[in-house]
Amino acid sequence: QVQLVESGGGLVQAGGSLKLSCAASGPTFSSYRMGWFRQAPGKEREFVANIRWIDGNTKYADSVKSRFTIFKDSVKNMVLLYMNYLKPEDTGVYYCASSRTTFFTLDSVDLWGNGTLVTVSS
Repeated sequence: QVQLVESGGGLVQAGGSLKLSCAASGPTFSSYRMGWFRQAPGKEREFVANIRWIDGNTKYADSVKSRFTIFKDSVKNMVLLYMNYLKPEDTGVYYCASSRTTFFTLDSVDLWGNGTLVTVSS
């Protein structure tokens, strides 16, 4: 059974940094893009960043551009999200996600992790 397992969430002060990791496991894992969504309390889940396996092409939400960086490790089927200059509005549950299509939306994602909580204090 294919699974996405996140790690690295936690509590950090505003201006600080965190690294999130997501590892895919399972003999039949297949993905075109992999990345992250997040959901703040009382809000809808929103796109954060993704990376394309074949060439490392990346996309970011405007709210995190220049602060967050996503990397991939194709050998380990893992993606990493480096989050710098964190703000209180970055607080939420971060979900790793994988899509087998060129689209990376809530509807196109076909595999989700369980989520990891990131809390940024002011």
